[in-house]
Amino acid sequence: MLSKKIEEALNEQILLESSSSQYYLSMASWAESSGFSGTAEFFYGHSDEERGHMMKLIRYVNERTGKAVISALEKPQESYSSLQDAFEKLLAHEQMVTDSINRLVFLSLEEKDYTTHNFLQWYVAEQLEEEALARTALDRLKIVGDDKSGVYMFDRDINGLKVRSAADITGA
Repeated sequence: MLSKKIEEALNEQILLESSSSQYYLSMASWAESSGFSGTAEFFYGHSDEERGHMMKLIRYVNERTGKAVISALEKPQESYSSLQDAFEKLLAHEQMVTDSINRLVFLSLEEKDYTTHNFLQWYVAEQLEEEALARTALDRLKIVGDDKSGVYMFDRDINGLKVRSAADITGA
């Protein structure tokens, strides 16, 4: 059974994950309408992933005898000055989500809710991967700079970008 404090915090995270899904959907629409079809697919996939994160939280809250709340969303940003701008926003957003997950982990320990703490470990590892992917994409865009050929190749190859985060490494 969830404490009211944990239930409220998880509902805030549900809203954040839902907002993230819309945010990336808006990024995808901007990218697609700007001719960046590869980047659009990347953001569409990211939007779907964030919705999955939201659904996982909803099911968890309801399973633990809480009540998941589905809140209204604010309209996300509609356009970006460049791919680099979009990926800078992506990284900043993922860092904000990481902070939110970390606060939830702290609260679960404070409340001695070890079941929720255990559940949240998946999100901790996921955020490590999300930030690493956003940082890697942004690093590549910084290397490319304003080179149109480089931007074209980035857009073409973004969906094949693989990042091996520290959470994936086992053994030494």
